[in-house]
Amino acid sequence: MPPHEKKRNTTAEVAGDVILLTGASGYVGSLLLKALIAGNYRVRCAVRRPETIQAAAGISVVGADVLDRGSIGAAMRGVDTAFYLIHSMNAGRSFEQNDRKGARNFAHAARKAGVRRIIYLGGLGNRDATLSAHLRSRLEVGDLLRTSGAQVIEFRASAIIGAGSLSFEMVRALAERLPVMITPRWVTIEAQPIAIDDVISYLMAGLAFETTKDAVFEIGGAERVSYGGLLREYARQRGLRRAMIRVPVLTPRLSSWWLRLVTPLQARVGRELIEGVRQATVVTDDLAARSFSIRPVGIRKAISDALRAEDQKFAAIRWSHALSATPPASHLGSVRIGNRLVVSQTIDTTAAPAAAFAPIRRIGGPVGWYYGRWLWAMRAFADQIVGGPGMRGRKSGGELVNVGDRIDFWQVSAFEPDRKLTLAAEMKVPGRAWLDFEVEPNGTGSTIRQTAIFDPAGLSGLLYWYLSMPIHQVVFAGMLRSIAAAGIAGSEPALPAHSVIGTPS
Repeated sequence: MPPHEKKRNTTAEVAGDVILLTGASGYVGSLLLKALIAGNYRVRCAVRRPETIQAAAGISVVGADVLDRGSIGAAMRGVDTAFYLIHSMNAGRSFEQNDRKGARNFAHAARKAGVRRIIYLGGLGNRDATLSAHLRSRLEVGDLLRTSGAQVIEFRASAIIGAGSLSFEMVRALAERLPVMITPRWVTIEAQPIAIDDVISYLMAGLAFETTKDAVFEIGGAERVSYGGLLREYARQRGLRRAMIRVPVLTPRLSSWWLRLVTPLQARVGRELIEGVRQATVVTDDLAARSFSIRPVGIRKAISDALRAEDQKFAAIRWSHALSATPPASHLGSVRIGNRLVVSQTIDTTAAPAAAFAPIRRIGGPVGWYYGRWLWAMRAFADQIVGGPGMRGRKSGGELVNVGDRIDFWQVSAFEPDRKLTLAAEMKVPGRAWLDFEVEPNGTGSTIRQTAIFDPAGLSGLLYWYLSMPIHQVVFAGMLRSIAAAGIAGSEPALPAHSVIGTPS
């Protein structure tokens, strides 16, 4: 450990200090907030929209904007350590001006409040090189924060890899949608991508150190890799075959315009990121390795962890709570969440939850799928032709359901008696598919929700989803109506099914 560093002994020693967290509703900030809560820290979240942060023990939320000096000054009172996780790239061309103003206001407020330490997440960049506006702004913000008089610990990172991070989502969009990529020279420029879990570890470690002066730590993953290498590794893990054809004329600026056609949602911010790859973003100083015990993972594990985290996130979603009743803008009948396509529909029935769930518990095998028996038979036959399991019945038989049971060409991935059944497809499809059923009481009986989720593998997966959607809509709607009717034993007609397409809250 360097002589100017002194490590605190335990989390408990700093648990009484108030920590200000800016950017708590953003990608990195939201994950850091979870880590701070797990560490029993007293956290004050300063966000422009306080309603975006859920209340938790030890957490207070205040409305504040770093562009408003008065509001951020009020939020800073009594703060010992402050995290600065703000950037303004979504502001368009004025982002540099906003970044500058926000950092100055924050530094001024920290000086007045007597803040002891500021921890800032910036970007890797060589000041001697021709910097993009994005990287230039990241470095300038660090310089401005150091005018506060507080001890500033700055972590400079390259691309961050995690489910939901902008860098990862751009790599995903390009690899998933383009079987053949026309790649410019900049895809060979090296970066040192770092997993989001390692970034959070570094930020948390910044709390446990006291320094008598400012410190800058360059942080990166275990290996250097080109952006082309990132695309190839993602494609490998997703089972996609991708061809890359290099051309000398596609500049970062032209590439950013082309990106708008492929990833329109990320195009505004993505343009600034792409223009930032004119130089290598790699670690050149080993101070972080000498100061912390963190040993970052390599790109292969970073990507696999991101994909696994996304699976876990989706597995935990309770669609009856997560989908709003008002449909948002959809894409050809479904909504896209990350890489997944989701269609959900509900039906109300007078049956009690246990009775409404009973037909779901019996699904498949001898009972069948409640609608379009001959269509299911055709699908099973086609599946067997291409090497799939086809209709293999039920392993446990009857109404018994356990996680891991195989029901025809599905496997039970989640089960809660009288409430939830999630089936993962084992049929041959260009991607991964799930069919989820949930039953909730509604005051006069029950609401049954059926949700189809598809994780398409490349362009073939997208074509499969959209070409099969008309028949899926007919079959799934018919299945839902029949399940509702079976739940009330035919004594009363079920109400018509209605589609609800939405995004997680």
